[in-house]
Amino acid sequence: MSNTATPPISHVEPLRSPNDVIKALSIDNLIFGLDNDELKILLVKQTDPMHQGKWALPGGWIRYDENLRDAAYRLLEELTGVKQLYLEQLKTFGRVDRFPTERVVTIAYYALVSAEHYSLVAGQSAADVSWQSVNALPELIYDHAEIIDYGMKFLRHQVCHQPIGFNLLPEKFTLLQLQALYEAILNTKLDKPNFRRKIMKMDLLTPCNEKQQGVPHRAANLYRFDAEAYKHLTESGFSFEI
Repeated sequence: MSNTATPPISHVEPLRSPNDVIKALSIDNLIFGLDNDELKILLVKQTDPMHQGKWALPGGWIRYDENLRDAAYRLLEELTGVKQLYLEQLKTFGRVDRFPTERVVTIAYYALVSAEHYSLVAGQSAADVSWQSVNALPELIYDHAEIIDYGMKFLRHQVCHQPIGFNLLPEKFTLLQLQALYEAILNTKLDKPNFRRKIMKMDLLTPCNEKQQGVPHRAANLYRFDAEAYKHLTESGFSFEI
C-alpha cells in the first residue's frame, strides 16, 4: 500500500443507466484513515428507499467499458470527493445471499491514508459522507460489516509485517508518534520500552539530530524512515515485524 504510485484521475460524470453496468458485479472501497491517533473508515449514507439512513462502503456497479481499478477510483470520487490516492485490491466477496433478490459478487479495494489530507463531498447518490471510527461502526447494509472486519484483520497483519504505517507520519517524527500510530491501527497498548527496542534494532530509522520544537513537554528526538535501508535489508532476507 504505497503512496508513491500515481493513480489515474477519474472524471466525475452522471451515473449511468442500469443498461450500462454489470449488474452482477460491484466494487466496494475500504478507505482507512488515521485521524488524531484514531483509526477510522470512510462511509457514505444511503439515499435509496430500501436502505435510507443506513451507512455503506463507497461503491457501486462497474461499467462495461471500464477496468476494475478505474471503476473503484470513479465510484470513490463520485460518492465522496476523494481522489488521487492509491488503491489495492483486497478480496472478492461472493457469498450467495450477500445481496437481496439477486446474485452479486463484489470486489473490494482498500487504502490507508491520513484522514486530514482529504476533503469530503457527498455525491449525488449519497446523503452524507464521513469518517467513522472502526471501533463504533453504525448500522451497515448488506455484508459490509463482514467486509470491514476482514479488511481490519488484513490491515493489522500488513502493518505488523510491512512498514506501511510510516507513510502516515510526517517526514520527521518521534518514537512516541510512531508508537501512537501503531496503537491506533492495532487497537492495543504497546509496551513502550519493548516497542522502542524492537524498532531501533531494525536499523530503519535515521536520527535527524534535531528535537521537537514548541512542545509543552520535554522535546523528543526526531527520526526519519530510511526507505533505502529497508530495500537493502529486504533483499538480504530481512523480515519486518512489530
